[in-house]
Parts: sequence; C-alpha cells; structure tokens
Amino acid sequence: MNYILFDGPSRNALLPFTFTRPVADILIGIMTIRQKWEMRLGSTTTTLTEEYLSEKYPMVELEENVMINASFLANDALAELVSNLGHNQAIFKGDEVIAFYTSEEQEEVDFDAYEIIEYNGDCITIEHTWDIFSKNDAAIREDFEYLTEDRKSQPIPKSVNVIAPEYIFIEEGAKLEFVTLNASTGPIYIGRDAEIMEGSTIRGPFALCDDASVKMGSKVYGATTVGPHSRIGGEVKNAVLFANSNKGHEGYLGDSVIGEWCNMGADTNNSNLKNNYEEVKLWSYETERFAKTGLQFCGLMMGDHSKCGINTMFNTGTVIGVSANIFGTGFPRNFIPSFSWGGAAGFTTYLTVKAFETARLVMNRRGLEFDEREAAILEHVFEESKKWRKE
Repeated sequence: MNYILFDGPSRNALLPFTFTRPVADILIGIMTIRQKWEMRLGSTTTTLTEEYLSEKYPMVELEENVMINASFLANDALAELVSNLGHNQAIFKGDEVIAFYTSEEQEEVDFDAYEIIEYNGDCITIEHTWDIFSKNDAAIREDFEYLTEDRKSQPIPKSVNVIAPEYIFIEEGAKLEFVTLNASTGPIYIGRDAEIMEGSTIRGPFALCDDASVKMGSKVYGATTVGPHSRIGGEVKNAVLFANSNKGHEGYLGDSVIGEWCNMGADTNNSNLKNNYEEVKLWSYETERFAKTGLQFCGLMMGDHSKCGINTMFNTGTVIGVSANIFGTGFPRNFIPSFSWGGAAGFTTYLTVKAFETARLVMNRRGLEFDEREAAILEHVFEESKKWRKE
C-alpha cells in the first residue's frame, strides 16, 4: 500500500513552522510525525502539502493509496487500523478524518459513500503551535516505549549519578560522564552519538536525538526534546528544538518551540509567564490577531533560520517568523514577521540576498547544500510575509 501524509486543516495554525515544512515533518517527542508513521507502518511515505513545498516534499500517487492526516500522531492501534484500510473505507475520530483509502482512478472523495470506521481510542494530535511543547511529555513517553521495547540500552557509565535507571535508554556511540539523570519524573532517551557534557543535570521526560549535545553544567527540565545535531546549554524547560539549532550558552528557554537552523546568542532569555499570571495569547497567522492559548505558561515560537544576538530578551508569548534576525537592548514586540532585521528600537527588512548568504554558510557547516529548492521556499515565505512587515 502507498501511504501519503497530508497537512490537514491545522497547517495554518502551525505557522511559522509549516512555512518551511509539511505538518508531517514537525518534531515532537523523539521523532517527527512522519517517522512515527513510517516505523509503525513499515513503509516510506510521501506528502500532500502546499505547492511551493512540493518540489522538496513530493507526493507519489500509485494505483492504491491511503491518505493520512498528519495532525494525528501514530500509535500502535491507529497504525493497525490504517494498514488494514480497504476500498471506500475511512477512519474518523469525531468529525475529523484520520485516514482514508483512495484509488488512482477516483475523481473525488465522497465520505457519504464510504464505510466510516470510528476510532475512539486515545491519540495525540497537534492543532496549534503550542501543542508541540505542551504535548511533548506524552509524545516522549509514547516514543520511548515504542523505540525501546525488547531492546537493551548501552550501559550507564559509573560516573553518572542516576535515579530510576530502568527508564533511561542510551543508544550506541552516546557519551556522558559525571552528569545527573533523574528519570523518576519521566523517561530519558539519549540518541546515537549524542553527548551530555560534565556537570549537567537532567530531569525527564527528556529526548536527546542523534548527534545532539548538552553543554557543560546545563540544567534541563522535562519535557524537553533536542533535535538531531542541535545543542543546548544554560537552563531549558519544556522546550522542543528541531534539528540543527543552537542554544549553546547560559540563559533561559522555557515552554517554547525552536525551528531548524536557529541560533540563540549567549544569555538569551525568554519569559514564559505574564506578570499578572493571565492566560497567554499568541499571534495567529490565520486570524492575523492574537489568539488565546488556554495556557498560563507559554514562551517563544521561533521559525526556521531565525537568529538572535547576545542578551536578547523575549516577552511571554513571542512569535518569530522565518529568517528573522533580532538584536539590541529591550524587549522586541511579541510578533516579529519573517525576514525582519532589528529589535526593540525597530525593524527593517532582512533582504533575501543577505539571508541566503547566511543560510548557505550555516548549512555548509553541516555538510548540506543550500540549493535552489531551499531558496525557492524561502523566497515564497519572503513574499507571503510582506504584508506583516513595515517596509
């Protein structure tokens, strides 16, 4: 069977992260949503997404296909239902479609003509940006159980101060000495060739993905995920960093999501609680106004390729787009459009010619090419975000 992950209705509510990727490639827990589905289905997947993303994330359609709503995170029960879907069958949870069968000759999908399979079990969904960090605890636990079942961890080094070692799993090549791991509050997963440097103290749930690192003397609270090739330092709580991003120095990051290819300067801090303890509102790209999150704790949402200078301060509930560069004293406003350059004193446009030079250098350091596909995606985001910049 051919499996296709589609963005679903939550795509715009997950901006700025879906400016540069399909919903399926969002990291939550230990794996991306795509990886969760592919591992359980035992199959590769392709993607139905925005046209400007389709060259990098193409869709392959065969004679028989199953379309899967990427807002739903795979679990064993869901994956079994999806893998058994046949002609004119669809899986729904309430009014939301999870997956449905299509054939190549099918001109349209009419669910009134389908056999509807109701899924009443538990599953994690992501419908808003803040779901990525607020549901990360549950996602880490699910991924940990799936990835470690019937497998044996690498031994915990003798110098490690450990609580609840049965909930710690270390992959091959990982390095850690003279650190404290407390898994009594949730599982701790340390990926292949990852490193936790001396003096760090970590409470689960915690996921350190392949080739990621924790700098010396860091303090990390759950539920935190550090994506592949990313690094953290200082104090971090309930944050998700996608791949290839750096928060390598002192400073606080809490209740936040950081995209790919981001860099946070030394002593960058974000607030995650309002002084009056009221509910946090975040900028909504759908309504173009600030929307209620239902959360008392909510920090920073930073899109791909964005950077900030040393001593940067972010207010509670700040949303930063793609390829923004923030610096200077004081608190910048709590919505910073893509390709903005500046800070509290004001912003100008970060021209693509300059942004692309930086992106090319940053990606080259990891042995990756900033090619025409990457440039075309960012050009589209630049044009789409013009209306929010004061130019």
